[in-house]
Amino acid sequence: VDGALQLQRERGLTPVDAIVEACVVRFRPIMMTSFAAVFATLPIAMASGEGAESRAPIGLAVVGGLLFSQLLTLYVTPTFFVSLDRATRFLRGDRRKPEEAFYTEPESRKTPPPLASGGAAG
Repeated sequence: VDGALQLQRERGLTPVDAIVEACVVRFRPIMMTSFAAVFATLPIAMASGEGAESRAPIGLAVVGGLLFSQLLTLYVTPTFFVSLDRATRFLRGDRRKPEEAFYTEPESRKTPPPLASGGAAG
């Protein structure tokens, strides 16, 4: 979400375009982190042997929590971001299309106003 907000401010992207681009950029690190944590916890969750009956439930809870948080991170959060933006625009009474409502040209691309001509030199 922070990356999407930054893209909106800096590049003038619509909320949908910004969240899609932010998701593409962050997908690999999120997946790598989650899979590393899940695979590190699987031996505890699937353990057999002495004392495994007390450690397996916590391992299953951790693996389940990691998979659930992955679902929230990849699907629910971007959807909520776009839905909240649409609700905000609706409550403000902004009926323009998102492309029209959110595109602002970044400062670096704006051309300076033309110099006044025909005035007295001085």
